[in-house]
Amino acid sequence: MPFRLDHLSYATSYDQLVDVVQRIGSRIGSPFVDGGIHPRFGTRNFTLPLKNGHYLEVVCPLDHPAAEESAFGKAVSQRANQGGGWMTWVVATDDISPVESRLGRDAIEGSRKRPDGTELKWKQLGVLGTIEDSQLPFFIQWQTSEHPSSDGKPVAEILKIEISGDESTIQNWLGSDPKRAFKDVEVIYHDPSKFEGETGIISVVLSTPKGEITLD
Repeated sequence: MPFRLDHLSYATSYDQLVDVVQRIGSRIGSPFVDGGIHPRFGTRNFTLPLKNGHYLEVVCPLDHPAAEESAFGKAVSQRANQGGGWMTWVVATDDISPVESRLGRDAIEGSRKRPDGTELKWKQLGVLGTIEDSQLPFFIQWQTSEHPSSDGKPVAEILKIEISGDESTIQNWLGSDPKRAFKDVEVIYHDPSKFEGETGIISVVLSTPKGEITLD
């Protein structure tokens, strides 16, 4: 089952959303796009297109019951309550049904309406795994042709991702070699014991019009 890196997700609080979006966008040299509200998850996001079909998402929880009832809302709230920062990475597949069979779970449908009224739809699965172990990505299958990587002209690309975690653990979760998902992206793994046992993305290095930058 081939997977590809789809996007990186950075969580923050509602109060800090605008500041974080402006700060990261300024460092990259590219504006974020208002992604709208995820009604099923009680969250909202801004997205920034990147080269190679990737994008960066800044997401926050809303004061809505779904933010505590849905798995994705819980994941965003949990990271925001910890002070914010990198939440996870997400892999895309053209057919999520084999993942459903392998994990013994059904994918959840998600959607959001952009401010211009167009709607994006997808299926996602594995967020509970991400909550339990932040090095593990969740899975997404887009059901609309539009993709956030095409919302604007991408000027930056992901060069390197540093992860507190273990490549074999991620491989078992994916059921395939992570190197295939991380095509053209260098990944460095660090022992979680150096980070008080916490797993997940530590930092991301991007090539931008302003040169290489590191977001941590």
